Amino acid sequence: MLSAAIFDMDGLLVDSEPFWQRAQIDVLSELGVSISLQDTRDTTGVRIDEIVKYYARTQPWQGPSNADVQARIVDRVVALVKDEKPMMPGVKDALAICHQAGLKVGLASSSPLTLIHPTLDALGLSEQFAIIESAGALKYGKPHPEVYLNAANALDVAPEHCVAFEDSFTGLLAAKAASMKTIVVPAAHEWEDPRFVIADQKLASLRAFSADNLESLSPSTS
Repeated sequence: MLSAAIFDMDGLLVDSEPFWQRAQIDVLSELGVSISLQDTRDTTGVRIDEIVKYYARTQPWQGPSNADVQARIVDRVVALVKDEKPMMPGVKDALAICHQAGLKVGLASSSPLTLIHPTLDALGLSEQFAIIESAGALKYGKPHPEVYLNAANALDVAPEHCVAFEDSFTGLLAAKAASMKTIVVPAAHEWEDPRFVIADQKLASLRAFSADNLESLSPSTS
């Protein structure tokens, strides 16, 4: 039986992907890096330090360090989230359903804690999660499963008894590699991506999520 639900954050709880895209393009372009909107979409779910490291290697710049550039991008995203508070539709209902089902609820994000906490505070969601795990300081970010395994361990639940909610293919791979059940909520422009077939369930929005989704994932009803 399912015992826990673990949520991603960016693109799932908060519509912050456009902010990440804007911040990356603005900050990196100022340094002379050639980066397009599609480039930012292709790295959805990847840690920002890994993205910065890639561009520093392929299109090196003079001046600020990788850490400085990463901080500039994160600070810009934090400011945008605090100003606009773009919660995704259905978030509070989905969390309520998980709590009502008696599941432990956690968060596993690629974002650094310096973004996670301000985002959850801005959206009034901080009290919804029993634990918060960031891949920001881990050796490997998503699609490596470590952040999800850490979340399951912190919740004291075996990974195979967890359901992970994701929006990106990168995050979906991480959750699947952790042996978790998965529900993916892709962005509209990625809905037809055939790679999402590996998810146990695919939803157009968290508004489409119900207790029936949890019941169908339980081994006792499969």
